[in-house]
Amino acid sequence: MTASLFLGFPDRLADGRIPSAVIFGAGHGSTYPGKDSSGHALAADAIRAASQDDAALVEHWDFDLGGPLFNGKPGCCIDAGDIPTTMHDNAGNRARIEAKTREVLALPAVPILLGGDCSVTFPFLAGFADRGPVWILQIDAHIDWRDEVHGERYGYSSPMRRASEMPHVAGMVQVGLRSVGSAGITEIEAARRYGSRFVTAREIHAQGVEAALRHIPEGSRVVVTLDGDALDPSIMPGVAARTPGGLTYTQVIDLIAGLGRRARIAGFDLVEFYPPADIDSLSALTAARLLVNVIGTIVRQV
Repeated sequence: MTASLFLGFPDRLADGRIPSAVIFGAGHGSTYPGKDSSGHALAADAIRAASQDDAALVEHWDFDLGGPLFNGKPGCCIDAGDIPTTMHDNAGNRARIEAKTREVLALPAVPILLGGDCSVTFPFLAGFADRGPVWILQIDAHIDWRDEVHGERYGYSSPMRRASEMPHVAGMVQVGLRSVGSAGITEIEAARRYGSRFVTAREIHAQGVEAALRHIPEGSRVVVTLDGDALDPSIMPGVAARTPGGLTYTQVIDLIAGLGRRARIAGFDLVEFYPPADIDSLSALTAARLLVNVIGTIVRQV
């Protein structure tokens, strides 16, 4: 168990009550040969630490949400700490992340995963296999559609490619795309053949979040995966691939709130926050506030 839990949440609810959402961390997923994912493994606790100043304010008015976090209801979210992961134990890490996701969904509750790099997203999505169909809203600068890198098919460059192969995934919308990444023409063509909807950061800046939300079927169940580099590095500098022109904090919370009105958030992960590159804990604070908005939206949809 970690030293402090997100926003002072308990690790279980009293009287056997079922939580609305369960937060858990996973430091490592499927790390590429010769690579070191230990910096990403610091993310979950950095986000928890950044939330502590607001722990006493949970019942106060939150202007992002238009009311207190739990909307006047009793506290209904828990932080289950981190599941054990080991760098380069790729298959074992995937099995543990998927099992924990299934465990939370069986309660039933909404799982919220704090990564870790994007490779934790694959087993998280795999945990929804018996809970489909689900749509995916990926908020990211990159499409993550590589088939394999250095022989590894489940690394951080491949989660959306693997998601496209899952029968329970009904479709995906990829938002915040910009600049250049590992995707070549073949990856773009494969994603388009699948039917993924691309929404660039420039489209969001010009048209607003409706440019993305209109692709999500009304009433659908949606798993949101949020890569830290989707946001502009001026507010999220703690990422491995800083790219100018990213989404603003307001655009991302508007996406989350709009999704909550249009559909249902079935799961959420926040990945690719890299604390060694953070500046004055700014990224951790931004990530913590994004998580508050996700929780507030989930609470208001149940």
